[in-house]
Amino acid sequence: MQAEREFEVVLFGATGFTGRLVAEYLALAGGALRWALAGRDLAKLERVRAGLPSAARGVPLLVADASAPAELAARAHVVATTVGPFARYGLPLVEACASAGTHYCDLTGEVHFIRRSIDVAHERARATGARIVHACGFDSVPSELGVLLLSQESRRLGLGGLREVKMVVTQLRGGASGGTLASILGVAEAAAGSAEIRRLLLDPYALSPERGAEPHTERGDQLGVRYEPALRCWTGPFVMAAVNTRVVRRSNALLSYAYGRELSYAESMSLGAGPRGLTRALGLSLGLGAGLLAAGLGPTRRLLARRLPHPGEGPSRERQAKGGFELEFFATTERGPTLRARVGGDGDPGYSATAKMLGESALALARDPLEAGGGVLTPAVALGTHLLERLRAAGLRFELR
Repeated sequence: MQAEREFEVVLFGATGFTGRLVAEYLALAGGALRWALAGRDLAKLERVRAGLPSAARGVPLLVADASAPAELAARAHVVATTVGPFARYGLPLVEACASAGTHYCDLTGEVHFIRRSIDVAHERARATGARIVHACGFDSVPSELGVLLLSQESRRLGLGGLREVKMVVTQLRGGASGGTLASILGVAEAAAGSAEIRRLLLDPYALSPERGAEPHTERGDQLGVRYEPALRCWTGPFVMAAVNTRVVRRSNALLSYAYGRELSYAESMSLGAGPRGLTRALGLSLGLGAGLLAAGLGPTRRLLARRLPHPGEGPSRERQAKGGFELEFFATTERGPTLRARVGGDGDPGYSATAKMLGESALALARDPLEAGGGVLTPAVALGTHLLERLRAAGLRFELR
């Protein structure tokens, strides 16, 4: 149990593109929240605060650097951070929170960073009771909660565990910020420079707590084109599967394989039916492959870094408002019947929807009677049904079909 601290939540990285959106969300959804905005630049923090609703314009400002975050951890029950690339800036804050018994949540989709966090902080966080929760945005909350919902329904119906779950993205409308693109290029750079990181990124069980205990049934992420009979459409690779699938598998292992001892989980993206759908799926597969190749080569990666949006830049509010997502889940159960679920939301999935996900994750860590103890956890393990119900109340859709 944490002793009383000055702040329930500190939002670190509040001056970044996504950080500003999370600040606006907490200002509206947090109620009588004791919170603070934190970042490196006081003038920028003041500008963010000035743009918040009037009731939040007295929120305290904390000047802090990612390399020395101990004070943030000591003053807060929860630190929510948007400061990336996380592999470059994130580990000192994880370690500070684990040592201080402070709960932590972030937006990372960087598998090698999460693996490093597990290796250096999991046991320390277990000892102090700190819940360190990565991937609390579009990657990987919808995937996590969709599988959790299906698992709970299968057990409720007496169908046992899940044997296979497929998630297919049927709608995805959104843009990309400079911070997100910087993280993607950072992962590509790390992989280009390290055979060990390349092996880790290709490992379906990269985040598993005990690698040798896994069933070894996974064949890796979809890279080419496949036909999905359940939707009568062609599918191609979904770029976020590389993190989402590994987070879901870690959840299953941390829950003592409550989803299913032999669970196989995969994600893909629907590109439509007929010849047009096939052509689009082929184009996506080839384009993604070319993009990964370009990001992995130093000269083209540097060119991309100059041409793409820079950190702090992102889609306009008008474009964010036009965004949305729909994910279809298909599960086969141990006793045979198939279950289906749908997860969706309005607003740009990576920004306005992600602000809800991170904001509600922080509020759940600060205020809800969570069952999980400390450690480097996942959204489903640490937050589970509490987060699902919070997000439903915030307008996201989690439906059994």
